[in-house]
Formats: sequence, C-alpha cells, structure tokens
Amino acid sequence: MDYSPKKIDISDEKCPVKATLSILGGKWTLIILYQINNRVIRYGELKRSIPGISEKMLIQSLNQLIEHGLVDKKAYPEIPPRVEYSLTEIGFKSLPIIDKLEEFGRENLI
Repeated sequence: MDYSPKKIDISDEKCPVKATLSILGGKWTLIILYQINNRVIRYGELKRSIPGISEKMLIQSLNQLIEHGLVDKKAYPEIPPRVEYSLTEIGFKSLPIIDKLEEFGRENLI
C-alpha cells in the first residue's frame, strides 16, 4: 500500500484529530452510532443490541451524541413513553469511519 507522507501538525486545541476523538473517542460511542446506523431505533432495541452497556452509560452516551449533533432524539407524548433515535446528517458522516474500523477488525482481529 502506497501511503504518501504528509505534514503532521501539533496536536493542540485546533487539531482536527483531537477534536474528532473528543466526540467519537468514548468507549461506547462508535458502537452506538454503528447500531443506530441508517435506521430509526427505539431505546429498548438499542439497549438490547449492545450487550454489556449499562443503562447509565447508554443514556449518558446518547445525550453526548445528541449534544454534539450526531444523533437526533424524538420523544412521543404517549403512555408508555416512546423514544426513537436516528443519525443526523453529521452522524451519517461518521459511518464511513465506522465501516473502515469494521473492515479492519474483520480482516485483522476476528
């Protein structure tokens, strides 16, 4: 594989890699985005699709993703409450990154 060298800047507060990792670097963040993907998913289904994540961590991670504009939350005024999550336009832009990580994992780790 031919990989041409490029100038690497200092990893200060203006570093794009550092900024990206501050949003996508959480333990569960990419897994949540991977599970939501290009569908609308309810909270319970999302929780079941990520074994090992606690309720607290899922809620906290979803709130961070909503705050950063990657995930959209739609709550319906029903009893019992219904909440659906989907990716925003920015969230969809993260999918190629996740796809590359999935590809790397399939080829080299599994």
